[in-house]
Amino acid sequence: MPNKIKLNVLVGNSLWARLAGILLLVQTASADTSELPPEATKHWTADNGNGTYSNPLFYGEFEDPDVIRVGDDYYLAGTTMHMNPAVEILHSKDLVNWNLAGYCTNRLDLGPAYRLEGGNIYGDGIWAPCIRYHKGMFYILSNVNGSGLHVFRSKSIRGPWEHNRLPGRHDMSVLFDDELGKIFIISGYHSPYPIEELSPDLRSFDTNAPKHFLVGQMGEGHHLYKIKGKYVDISAIAGAATDQMVAVADSIDGPWKIERMVQSESLGVTATPARAQADDRGLTLHQGGMCDTPSGEWWSVIMSDHGSAGRMVNLVPITWDNGFPLIGLPGNLRKAPNTWIKPDTGFTQPPTPTYVPNDDFDRGTMNPHWQWNHVPDDSKWSLVEKPGVLRLHSLPATNFWSARNSLCQRPPGPESIMTVELDTTGLAAGDHAGLALLSTPYAGISVVKTSEGTTLQLFQGAGSAGSGRGGVAPPSTNAPIIGLTNPPSRFWLRVHCNFDTDEAVFSWSTDGKRFTPLGDPFGIRFQLTTFQGVRPALFNFNTSGQSGGYADFDNYTVEEPRARGIEREIPVGETITLTSGADDSFLAADTGSNLLVDVAVDSAGVQGKNVQFQVIDLGKGRVALKAVNGRFVSVAESGVTLKDLAGKAPDEAESFQWINLMRGDTALMSLVNHCYLTTKPNKPGQATADATGPSPARKNGVCFKWTAVE
Repeated sequence: MPNKIKLNVLVGNSLWARLAGILLLVQTASADTSELPPEATKHWTADNGNGTYSNPLFYGEFEDPDVIRVGDDYYLAGTTMHMNPAVEILHSKDLVNWNLAGYCTNRLDLGPAYRLEGGNIYGDGIWAPCIRYHKGMFYILSNVNGSGLHVFRSKSIRGPWEHNRLPGRHDMSVLFDDELGKIFIISGYHSPYPIEELSPDLRSFDTNAPKHFLVGQMGEGHHLYKIKGKYVDISAIAGAATDQMVAVADSIDGPWKIERMVQSESLGVTATPARAQADDRGLTLHQGGMCDTPSGEWWSVIMSDHGSAGRMVNLVPITWDNGFPLIGLPGNLRKAPNTWIKPDTGFTQPPTPTYVPNDDFDRGTMNPHWQWNHVPDDSKWSLVEKPGVLRLHSLPATNFWSARNSLCQRPPGPESIMTVELDTTGLAAGDHAGLALLSTPYAGISVVKTSEGTTLQLFQGAGSAGSGRGGVAPPSTNAPIIGLTNPPSRFWLRVHCNFDTDEAVFSWSTDGKRFTPLGDPFGIRFQLTTFQGVRPALFNFNTSGQSGGYADFDNYTVEEPRARGIEREIPVGETITLTSGADDSFLAADTGSNLLVDVAVDSAGVQGKNVQFQVIDLGKGRVALKAVNGRFVSVAESGVTLKDLAGKAPDEAESFQWINLMRGDTALMSLVNHCYLTTKPNKPGQATADATGPSPARKNGVCFKWTAVE
């Protein structure tokens, strides 16, 4: 099946052909979801339901993660920038399944620009929070660009949060050192990194305290800890395709010893998968915190870029090696598996999606995953004026970029379809209401009301950085594409985002079933102006220079057609073939030499049973492969043979972790050395188990597509 899917995806160059191939993947190769809760089959859920998880934790943007454990509970804080509410906080009992605990503040209102009045803070706002717990109090510290360091505190993770302001510190981290009775804060992005002291109430810097420094090449996005008497700081080299560093010292004054904590680990992710080149470095793990479990395990929640979908977080194991916490597993350090055994936290629960974005607006409160593009004008939106809908009254704006009260969510990857029902009865002349993608460039589909009537339009434009983040191009808008004149007052708008191709298609419908595309596919990308991936947004603004009418939005739905693709299905008990994503060669059993080899796709022996393997279930997402002669694929050091087990059950040497890589790709990681089963592209010969991981282009011989034998 995956081979057929690959053929369909690659036929033709149009977006429609690519989408057709992806939909074929969903329709013909969906995973067995019979034992999963209904929501976990519809929305991305990291928990695979078999004792393993697959990254990313959320297939949607969550930036600059910092994680802590408090007893048996885990808390995660992330960047929200210009969005409101600000500083998102998640809670988990197992580090895999997370739920929203709340936000530090509903309104990050620090001046007119924060309200989109005479300016904007796109890409600025609140960055890189540090979450800590000390003596019954939760603290979250986060720098606000141009507005200092904000300290939030609460006895409950759900608030309410009190806050004070300190002088700004770039990407800082705080350590409560109970042994010394001091509170240290480290910050900065180049050596020497200052380590200062805070007053006991965190309301000022202790200017009388001695100055400390971390000297050595680290990065930004600090996370400072004290573990078994050792000081540990981890930080990321600035950029996307970069690594994370770790420094360890016996004293806060050093000397600090520094190692790479993660090295060139992309988890097989690249900016635009459809255009990945063989030498693509990918988007590597960088910037994240770490914590332990009551059982003594250590884990990191760490960020990686995902192109136009934005930055996402991953859960990866940590191995302590020579006094340093290094990401990875013994035998393959500084690398990380994309699928692995769930942490031993002493807690189990059914797989649960963190983000269920749908909203019918019937509850009288909004889905808490919505965020406003800036501080909203609360007098201009309502859920009670007409119960069961979101009513947005228009405010004056030049274009979508400057429009207040645009209501946003994250779009799930790797593909998502956002649909909303719109009633335009209340529009006034000058109003523009609809569904858009907030980014720069931006695009959207809207109903425009004039004195002559209404039109359905597709618009595109670009926004300025406002305060200077990432560029200073003036706002501009391209001529709109007119799709329909005097449309009915009630209809549906849709945007279909494919983050593998970085393209989005806008469409409309009069019955909510048959949708008509409007305009060409829109190119989407990650950029440094909003410093986020694209955000679907509901909006209503008026270009006449004054407030206008209102638009009613209802039944916002998000479909995730690849939330559980074929690579998450493990064909246990089935007989399959495995073909390389690099050259379409087949894994085969050489029964004469009892070696595992790969053979070219046009080889005479490909149709024989030597390319067929029975998948034996070993539990927890682990499998053994049984060849046609009854022998098992077995690993010794990095060599791979076919071994006669003489009736015994497969052991570690015959065990492979089934690794989910999305896009139809699967990898097999040996439990002997935590390296991957691999072949040499375009060089038929013996397979080995010595690859450190998949390449972003999936062309290094590690990635396979499986097909069940009929």
